[in-house]
Amino acid sequence: MKKKLLAFLSCAALLAATITGCGGSKPTETAAAPADGGTTETTAAAAPSGTSGDVKIALITMDSIDQHWVTLNEGAQKAAAELGVTVTFMSPNTKDDAQQIECVNNAVAGNYQAIIVAANGPDAISSALKEAASSGVKIVYVDSPANVDAEATFSTDNEAAGKTAGEEMIKALEAAGITSGKIGIVNVNAATDSTVKRENGFRAAFDGKDYELMETQYGEGDAAKSQTIAENYITQGVVGIFGCNEGSTTGTGNAIKASGDSGIIGVGFDKSDAIMNLIDDGYLLCTMAQNPDVMGEEGVRAAVKAIEGESLGGKVTDTGVSVIKADGGAAASAPGGAVTVSKEWKIALITMDSIDQHWVTLNEGAQKAAAELGVTVTFMSPNTKDDAQQIECVNNAVAGNYQAIIVAANGPDAISSALKEAASSGVKIVYVDSPANVDAEATFSTDNEAAGKTAGEEMIKALEAAGITSGKIGIVNVNAATDSTVKRENGFRAAFDGKDYELMETQYGEGDAAKSQTIAENYITQGVVGIFGCNEGSTTGTGNAIKASGDSGIIGVGFDKSDAIMNLIDDGYLLCTMAQNPDVMGEEGVKAAVKALEGENLGGAVQDTGVSVLTK
Repeated sequence: MKKKLLAFLSCAALLAATITGCGGSKPTETAAAPADGGTTETTAAAAPSGTSGDVKIALITMDSIDQHWVTLNEGAQKAAAELGVTVTFMSPNTKDDAQQIECVNNAVAGNYQAIIVAANGPDAISSALKEAASSGVKIVYVDSPANVDAEATFSTDNEAAGKTAGEEMIKALEAAGITSGKIGIVNVNAATDSTVKRENGFRAAFDGKDYELMETQYGEGDAAKSQTIAENYITQGVVGIFGCNEGSTTGTGNAIKASGDSGIIGVGFDKSDAIMNLIDDGYLLCTMAQNPDVMGEEGVRAAVKAIEGESLGGKVTDTGVSVIKADGGAAASAPGGAVTVSKEWKIALITMDSIDQHWVTLNEGAQKAAAELGVTVTFMSPNTKDDAQQIECVNNAVAGNYQAIIVAANGPDAISSALKEAASSGVKIVYVDSPANVDAEATFSTDNEAAGKTAGEEMIKALEAAGITSGKIGIVNVNAATDSTVKRENGFRAAFDGKDYELMETQYGEGDAAKSQTIAENYITQGVVGIFGCNEGSTTGTGNAIKASGDSGIIGVGFDKSDAIMNLIDDGYLLCTMAQNPDVMGEEGVKAAVKALEGENLGGAVQDTGVSVLTK
């Protein structure tokens, strides 16, 4: 009788939540979002240190149905379980300002100490959030902020990602010989900050092109409404359509499918099973895949820190985006899935060296996955970047009967023969950060050329803001053979095409901070206005040289993240750094290696693990 009563009460609570749009009653404890909206929470026994009593956090997204928000909630619930706090997913069933405001008010009335929110628009819920903040509630943004100060924001650089979407469409159209024509844009509404920025970036990609970008149409993120809009575009003879979010993209793909015109290029945003099926079937070219689970997880961690009294300074963190296509997207998603382990596999992790913080962090990610999966990962990297030593490490792994090697190759060719011999003996090869010219099961790395171009664009913006439109630029690279840093340099140089700056001959410091500092100091004596460091050691050396020179007018831009680099940025000796995600490379590399050892075909998938621009 007691069980029946409890079940009845739980159902009643969830029903009430559905009726009001965002529940105020405590739901059944579960880590998955209810299919019909309402609330979800995970509760652990103990509150974090520094807090008194239970920590209650409200998670309010634009709706509770889109897979993007469901995945974001899953990341939030994961962090909640780890930290021992309660996170309640109290989002409306549909995008509606009034319902989202009601959710915020319910959170305040329910004595939640923090609200993690993806705002429908920058202004609609601002008054409600201001009232919440004035009552002591901590505000953290995920995906889309409002115009109210917050502790921290975790979101995609939507404008840059939208521009990438436009560039992908242009490449596909030009490859098909189409250099003009009408382009349709299906957006959510004119107020949602994230999708408006995506559209702005998309339109910017077409500057100087002969295509006609039509007036944007709004489908409120609903797949059916978006399909109708896309079908109307198709009747007007468009050559391409861009969907700005999950529902818009699904509707666009379905419209192209229904039309039977496979020549229309559909490009979208967000990742779901429906979108991936449309890409695999050829009705969409690609989608910009965000990392909503990271937003949710990091949002909870930030909220807890703020509740404990830590000042986060309103920091904005770009959680990255990847271009997912049929030729790599579906396969690229495989390494991130569930992993079955039948035995304690032995895996060797061989990076360029064992000292740089980048490789140390990569190993930490690898060891985390190894512990979770019950396999052995041995970090057997040389102390310094040296081809002969790296070859020896590969040979030692084979001799030691390791069944898989995860490797960041010094260069594309130097260790290829050793890797071919390893593969021929049955060893599975997975690349992290930097591949060699040997087929592998999968690769997890940064799109280094694109990231290098971003670094160049950041330097140009800073120079032009200071009124400097010409001058010498120095480049400190590792060597001429390391594929990842060569691509970064190529991207950096590409950013300066058409500019009046003089890019000097590259100098190589082997990734050593001291050698790189000497190179940067020599550049400074030649009157450079900016210096680019291509990896952690190069960047540290560059920052130290600018610091020693006392010339704060020199713009230093770098790559990778370490305590030394962040201190140089905070002290004003470096403008910014391109921060990779080496822990993700390590973690996903191990998962992929185990999948390959268990007999799964990963198809040589190449997965971009993302990069963020870190400034002061």
